[in-house]
Amino acid sequence: MTRYAVLLRGVNVGGVTVRSADLRALLAELPVTDARTLLASGNVVCRYDGDAGALKVLVEGALRERFGYDAWVVVLTAERLAELIDACPYPPDSETLHTYVTVTSDPARLDELDVSIAEAAPDAPRTRLGPEAAAWQAPVGRTLDDAQSKLGSKARYKPWITDRNLRTMLKIRAALEALDE
Repeated sequence: MTRYAVLLRGVNVGGVTVRSADLRALLAELPVTDARTLLASGNVVCRYDGDAGALKVLVEGALRERFGYDAWVVVLTAERLAELIDACPYPPDSETLHTYVTVTSDPARLDELDVSIAEAAPDAPRTRLGPEAAAWQAPVGRTLDDAQSKLGSKARYKPWITDRNLRTMLKIRAALEALDE
């Protein structure tokens, strides 16, 4: 079975609350194994005997049915998540900057977002890690003011794009590795 990271978009913000215990209970009903939630912010690691696209459809449908919201997830294999993290040129954090990774289920949407960000903030620290991910930095305490954050949160991107702090991505990678222990 393949190890996957399932990253939920927009939970526990904006009135959409999905408690970790409820999410684990839902996952226990799906054909996934070793499901674990992390950090109460919509991060799941699990094993699944199928491809990422099928797991995406499965989890989104279950979330919509159980919790009654427009659920969107981005699914990455453990190997791909590790490759993206290893490609990140920025440190997890510094005293002045936080590092984030934007991931998508639709690379064309990330291409579009890249163009918008380049126009709005041409000097913003941002690196494309692969077709489905980009890394960027924002000043500590100013993340929501950053062009990436403002543009990426627009409704047109919600079904396809989500952001995670690089520290969180490192914890997800560690949790995926722990599935083999």
